[in-house]
Amino acid sequence: MTMDESITYEQALAQLDATLRSLEEGKLSLEEAIGAVARGREYLELCERKLEEARQRIESLPVTEPLSDEQAPHPATVAELRAERGQPPSTPQGEIPI
Repeated sequence: MTMDESITYEQALAQLDATLRSLEEGKLSLEEAIGAVARGREYLELCERKLEEARQRIESLPVTEPLSDEQAPHPATVAELRAERGQPPSTPQGEIPI
């Protein structure tokens, strides 16, 4: 099964939730449960990709810091500001277990 990459994060999350609920109910045959696990993993991977894309877009947004008297305006991206302050790039918070 090929995942439809055009669905939104919210739609993929809803599908993942529905898939997990069907597994938790325990009413699926073994073959249906195996298929549900495979679909759940695909929806999880799609959600993770969508979140990473959003994080990258946010990181590249220009921001300006409050200026002190001797500083000139310095537009920067979030990633540049973190690097300037010696902070590591953000990492995903973890994985949803399936």
